[in-house]
Amino acid sequence: MRPDFGERANHPLTMTSTATIYRETLKTDERATHTGKLFGVRFLNVESFAFDTAASLSTDYDGGYWQFYALSNGGFYMAPDIDLPFRVACDNGFEGALSADAFGITVCLYAYSLLSFSADLTFAATCAGQYYALRSFAAEHEECTAILRACD
Repeated sequence: MRPDFGERANHPLTMTSTATIYRETLKTDERATHTGKLFGVRFLNVESFAFDTAASLSTDYDGGYWQFYALSNGGFYMAPDIDLPFRVACDNGFEGALSADAFGITVCLYAYSLLSFSADLTFAATCAGQYYALRSFAAEHEECTAILRACD
């Protein structure tokens, strides 16, 4: 179930510099329903790719609880629930520190990109849509430059 964004849901979501995409933390009892509606049972693939990607991008990552976020543009991401930054090293040459939130966004962008090439065309389209929704949110994030450098 998508959280109710109230008055914020009426805010125009465009690709302009004035756009604002809001996030809502999913409560524990909302997580399975929300991810099930977005991905069905294939959410296990999303989650698995995200955790594997996290481990491959940062030696600081060693598991733990992740927060789930619904975005007002229909996007979804998850991020480690920790207040410490992650040192990240990517195959594209990016090296730097990301907050747990920015790290989660980066990890989910990687996972969505890879999964958008799935043989299951419906799932692939869902992942592609999630990639673009999350990238729009990332473009407004305070760590936008680092996130995009890590993903390019």
